[in-house]
Amino acid sequence: MGTVANWAVDMSVSPGGEATLADNALVERYLAGSETAFETLVYRYQDRLVNYLNQIIQDYDRAVDLCQETFVRVYRNADRYEGKYQFSTWLYRIATNLAIDELRRRERKGRCFLHNVLGWVHPDRPTLVLPDTRQDPEQAFRQKERLHRLEQALAALDGKYRLPFLLKEVEGLSYEETADVLGISSGTVKSRIHRAKLMLRTRLKDQL
Repeated sequence: MGTVANWAVDMSVSPGGEATLADNALVERYLAGSETAFETLVYRYQDRLVNYLNQIIQDYDRAVDLCQETFVRVYRNADRYEGKYQFSTWLYRIATNLAIDELRRRERKGRCFLHNVLGWVHPDRPTLVLPDTRQDPEQAFRQKERLHRLEQALAALDGKYRLPFLLKEVEGLSYEETADVLGISSGTVKSRIHRAKLMLRTRLKDQL
C-alpha cells in the first residue's frame, strides 16, 4: 500500500476498469493493495462531499480541505471499516464529524457562521431556483430576497435538526443511513426532520 499522496491526483477523468464496482468491493480491493480502487472511491464521492461540507460550513476552500482530510482518514483507517454499514454512511460520518469540529472551532473563536443550503420547506418540496437576471431583474430581486430569508431560517435551526434535514432531504440518505451517520435512532431522525420542516414552514409561512 502506497502513501496518501499517491491518490491525490487529477480526478477529472473517471477511473476505468473498477468504476462500476460497488463501494464495498472497492474497499476490499484497496485493502488488497489496489490504489486504483481507492482513486475510484475518491472520484465517486469527492464532488458530493465537498458540496455537503460547504453546505454546513459555508466556506468552499475549507470544505475542500475537509474533504481531503476525510479521504486521508479513510485511506489510513480503511481496515476499520465494518462492511455491515454502507461505505457512504461511514464516509459521511467522518465528514460530518470534521464539519462539526470546524464549527466548534469557529464558535470558540467567536465567529461561528451557521449557514446552510437551501432545502425543501414545502410538503411538496418545490425547488427554488434563481432565474436568469438578464431576463427579469425584478423577479430575480424578489427571488433573492426569498432565498435570503430561507437561508436565515435554516441558519436559525438548531444543529440537531439541521444536520439530519440536510443529510436526508438534500444528500438523499435514507433514514437509517442518516441515523448511522449521526449516531442516533431512526425514530429520532424522523422526529427531528419532521420538527425541522414544521419550524421552517412556520418561519416561512409568508413565503409559501
